[in-house]
Order: sequence, then C-alpha cells, then structure tokens
Amino acid sequence: MGQLTGGDPSLLRRINSAVVLHALRATDCATLTEITRVTGLSRPTVEGVVEGLIEGGLVVEAAAEDGARRQGRPARRFRFRAEAGHLLGLEIGPHRVAALLSDLDGRVLGAQAKEVDETAPADERLDRLRGAVAELLRRAGVARSSLRAVGVGTPGIVEADGTVRLSTALPQWTGLRLGERLSRSFRCPVLVENDANAAAVAEHWKGAATETDDVVFVLAGLSPGAGSLIGGRLHRGYGGAAGEIGALHLLGREAKPEALLSTTDEPLHPLDEQAVAEVFALAREGDQRARAAVERFIQRLVHDVAALVLALDPELVVIGGWAAGLDGVLEPLRCELARYCLRPPRVALSVLGEAAVATGALRLALDHVEEQLFAVDGTVTARR
Repeated sequence: MGQLTGGDPSLLRRINSAVVLHALRATDCATLTEITRVTGLSRPTVEGVVEGLIEGGLVVEAAAEDGARRQGRPARRFRFRAEAGHLLGLEIGPHRVAALLSDLDGRVLGAQAKEVDETAPADERLDRLRGAVAELLRRAGVARSSLRAVGVGTPGIVEADGTVRLSTALPQWTGLRLGERLSRSFRCPVLVENDANAAAVAEHWKGAATETDDVVFVLAGLSPGAGSLIGGRLHRGYGGAAGEIGALHLLGREAKPEALLSTTDEPLHPLDEQAVAEVFALAREGDQRARAAVERFIQRLVHDVAALVLALDPELVVIGGWAAGLDGVLEPLRCELARYCLRPPRVALSVLGEAAVATGALRLALDHVEEQLFAVDGTVTARR
C-alpha cells in the first residue's frame, strides 16, 4: 500500500475500521485500551471507529461480568458481532445436495442434505438444493436477507463467472450458468467452485492439511478429480481445469476407470455408487474377480495421483471421496510415490469425509466476506 497523506480522510477511516475490526475479531472481547495497544492507533481514533462499527452493526458492547459489576464501573468491552450476517456452503453432487450455514466467524450453525437421483435434470437438482437451503434457514431461524455470501461446490470445470464449462458427472450440467441461476435465489454474491478444489480448501481449513500449505486433495471416484493448494493458495490453472486427473485415461490407455472396476464384460456406470459398493463388498468377502477389479482400480488411481504429485511436489496428499474408505489404498500410493519422488509427500485420509465439499464452499464464502471487511480499495489490510 502506498504512503497515505491527510488528503484522503475517508480512506484513512476505512483502513482504521479494518484494523480495529480485525483486532476485535481475533479475540472474544476487548476494552478500548486493549484495542489501542494492539492496533497502535490513538484512543480517540479507536473510540470513533468503534462507535462507527457499532452503528454499522458489526460490533456490540459486551455485557460486564457479575464480578466486575460488584467492584464498581468496569471498563467498557466490545466484541465482533459474528451474528451480524450468515454464510452458506453448498454442495451439488450426483446423489445428494447439501448445505452448511455459519455465522461470520465460520462457526457452523446447522446442516441439511437431501438425496437426489443421479439422472435428475438440472432444474430438479437445483430445486432440491433450494429446498434444502429453505429448510436449513427455517430450522436455524435465519432470514435469507441475513446471508452475506454463498459458496458452491460442483463437479466440473467452472468458469470465473460460475458457468460450468464441462461436466460429465451431472445431466444437463455442461454449459449451465450455475452462478447466475443461483443468484436469483440469493441477494448476495454466489461463488461457484469445482468440488475437488472446494474440498482441498476445506481440508486446509479444518481437516487433514491444517498445518500444510502445499497440498493435493484427491476426490476419488470412478472419474477422480483433484484440488491443489500451492503456498496455501488454491491453484485453478489457466482454464480452471487443474487437477482433472479423471481425464488421464484419454492419453492412450486401453481401459476407462469404470471398466477397471467391473467384474463382468460390461463397464460400470460412472455414477452407480451402489454397483461400486457391491464390488468392494465382494472383494472384502474374498471374491477373486472383485479383488482383482479393486486392485486394478487402486493401481490406476495410484498412478494418476503420482503423475500429479510429480508435477506439483506437494508436502501432503489427502485422499477423499469414497476411495477414502478403501482398504489398502494408502500403502500402494506411498510405495509408488517413494519410487519416483526425491522427497515423497505424506499421505493421509480426509478428516472431513462427505462434508468436505460443502465445508470448502463455506470457507470460500467466508474468504469473500473477509475481503470485504478487511479490504481497502482492493487491498487486503488484514486476514485472520
């Protein structure tokens, strides 16, 4: 940020507001003296900023504790009003839609999921999502007008404006202006992201990758995808298609993933999770054809992940999706990576499970609101 002069008092006020708000948000509550010490601002400046934030609904005076009342008039204490607005994290998947609701601190207040048929057309799938959101808001007693941002995780390659450029997982999804469609239901920004990317963000926020900034998250299925964080920042790629390892079979391989996991001469349907579960169950029971199919699938997944790891050199690989429940998926991956990598990454299972995509979408909504709260003319002054 360039040097400020006294010629732009409105800009200075915005900067001071962001600094004070950040300080309050980093603690349960604080006195004016404590805020002054933390921010380095003068006490009169802090007093004026706090009053302005109270008027704006983002700060409230905290009630004094009983002990302090008995000792005389206590110093006024203030806190950030996390309840001043709310956020939604939405997941749209082949078999279900899900929603998470949080306050402005990212504290989850409720969740709702609804099943949806894999063959459902786009309108029906979106109607199910809207129904899940309406039910969640009603149960939580939160008005729709309180929403500050909505994050959405969906299969497919997603454009910056929320258009799904390509998706083989959901019917009528390719070319869908998803951001525009959902914006009709919300009077706040709607941020659409690829589901594997959202899950990677979630694991970095609350999952297996909280202590790691260079991460590959694999959302494993018959058509696996991956999300990557480099230096703690989501890597989408030039066209938003980074991590589409499910397309590697197009590079001259003889069998598609759905054929590898088949125990017959007919390939599985890519979205038929019941058929996949039956193959896994038969393998666990000792069925030789099923065990061979699972082994083929694991080896393909391992090779696809290894290719991405060689390109990005992450510190950690997190396995999510339904492959996270596969016995024996981690050790083959570790062995394969040890063969090729100078410093093989750690390999771990997802901590968040099926909540990963919606949780990551919620984090994206929170990021957007934080940028609004702490940014001055596009420059982020502070981040929690």
